[in-house]
Amino acid sequence: MKFKYYNMLLGVLLLAACDKDVQVDEAPDFDVTTESTTYKAGDPIKFQFKGGDANQIYFYSGETLKDYNSKDGRIIDVAGAGATMQFSSSVQVGSQANQLSLHYSTDFNGDYSSLAKVKAATWTDITSKFKLGTSTAFLATGAIDISDLIVPGKPIYFAFKYVTKPQATNGLARQWFIQSFAINSKALLDNSIALNIADQASVGFRIVDENAENAPARSSVSATRLTMYGNVYLHAGLPQFDSTNPIFDPLNPIYNPNDPAYTGAKYVPFVPFDPNSPYNDPLSEHWAVSKPITIDKVNLGPDRSTAIKGVTSSASEEFRYTYAKPGTYKAVFVAANSSIDDIKQVVKEITLTITP
Repeated sequence: MKFKYYNMLLGVLLLAACDKDVQVDEAPDFDVTTESTTYKAGDPIKFQFKGGDANQIYFYSGETLKDYNSKDGRIIDVAGAGATMQFSSSVQVGSQANQLSLHYSTDFNGDYSSLAKVKAATWTDITSKFKLGTSTAFLATGAIDISDLIVPGKPIYFAFKYVTKPQATNGLARQWFIQSFAINSKALLDNSIALNIADQASVGFRIVDENAENAPARSSVSATRLTMYGNVYLHAGLPQFDSTNPIFDPLNPIYNPNDPAYTGAKYVPFVPFDPNSPYNDPLSEHWAVSKPITIDKVNLGPDRSTAIKGVTSSASEEFRYTYAKPGTYKAVFVAANSSIDDIKQVVKEITLTITP
């Protein structure tokens, strides 16, 4: 009985320990020094550590995009600088002409709920500014100046408009691919770093379909590509309208979970072709509309540090770094002791003058 009692008591103590946060006693006793505060560009600088056994040590050089003062985010004002836009496109299958066009608006209210709501805004066709692909090979537009489209203080929207004409008389719809989309400010950070306003992943294209329920477009959006493709041309010759097609046999083994040929498919009863449906081959339209894009500011996110030491790394006594360009830099080291529940840190900085 005593053994059982002690086991129960040990279990209670362990549970109590698990429920208690693991606190860090104190920040590391850390400091950093250099032999001088003036160095030449291209010469390595040795930073000597005291307390280099801290759990983690991080370094901000003070250079552009590596500045401790911008560790929580860097937003650049580029109002009035102008912008460029570029993308690559290709096209395949089908034969319809002039299906795809590119438009912009500065008065769209952001209501994507229907195509009618989208088209209620003022959209201007700017297709002629850009080269569109003519084959399966992607064609790059190059950086095209769109500064004249910008209205100060207003967001701008871009939209690819796709029209599917009746395919029985105009040929099958074509499939377009748009990728490498980018809008960049004409301003440069530090006179050398491109400032990206939006890219393929962040531009936020959304498909707005005129006939989403009855004749849905086959367009899609991913982080790397926009696909624009019209609705299926329905006619009696399609396999889905062949009643003898094995997929309409409810005894087909692909529907039987106990059969080795089972694919997880769900049985769908045969529906005969309706030659009188207005959705077999309609004139249809759908758009891919971007999110609102603000041209006057660029959010670069937080500046990044260089990790010098991690929890499992051995103690570090020094760190060497070389500045390539002359200037005045605030080199900042952050040393921390941490647990899963707590962290205590100390920040040390040294102002350095880098000469030519």
